[in-house]
Amino acid sequence: MGRSRRPQPAKLASKLREIRVKLNLSQQQMAEHLSRKKISVRPGHISDYELGKREPPLAALLAYSRLAGVYLDVLVDDLIGLPERLPAGSKHKMGVAKQS
Repeated sequence: MGRSRRPQPAKLASKLREIRVKLNLSQQQMAEHLSRKKISVRPGHISDYELGKREPPLAALLAYSRLAGVYLDVLVDDLIGLPERLPAGSKHKMGVAKQS
């Protein structure tokens, strides 16, 4: 049996970029934040995550969600949008994103 890449949420890459931009971090700074969490990440990985070329490991997604102050499912569920302001003051309550 061949091994194919499992499906990724369609909006994950754009959400990761949006988090970084709203937190006013460069790709280098985001990589440094993630590396402090014992996740081996280079700035090129951040670019690949944001372009959908590389799937972030679960630990990286958890670190993104904690930095943004949102629950992890906000990142991976295409029906849930990010809050307007990041980091969210308290964990972001899930709201259904507008369908396009």
